[in-house]
Amino acid sequence: MTNNDILKKLRVAHKLRDEDIVNILALVDFRISKSELGAFFRREDHPKYMECGDQILRNFLNGLVIHLRGPMPKKETKPKKDNLEKDSKKLKSGTKKNFKNSPSNKKASDN
Repeated sequence: MTNNDILKKLRVAHKLRDEDIVNILALVDFRISKSELGAFFRREDHPKYMECGDQILRNFLNGLVIHLRGPMPKKETKPKKDNLEKDSKKLKSGTKKNFKNSPSNKKASDN
């Protein structure tokens, strides 16, 4: 299966028009014209047929992910103060031990 076949199948599966594909490629800063794009969808024996390169398919797939999922959220560089307080409370509550029923606290008469 060629890159052209993959591009055609994705186009049909997602019901995309040429303009949609151009916009999807623009999401990843890859510019292509509709006429260049049309060359990928021609039959192999057509004189204006062009092979779809790996770079174009890769950029289309990356753009399609952004198109379908939305842009990736920015990561925070500093943890929130609330999360630090919650974590410290968990640590404090987790370190308390119940010594009431521990074996070292049992009297010799209980054995």
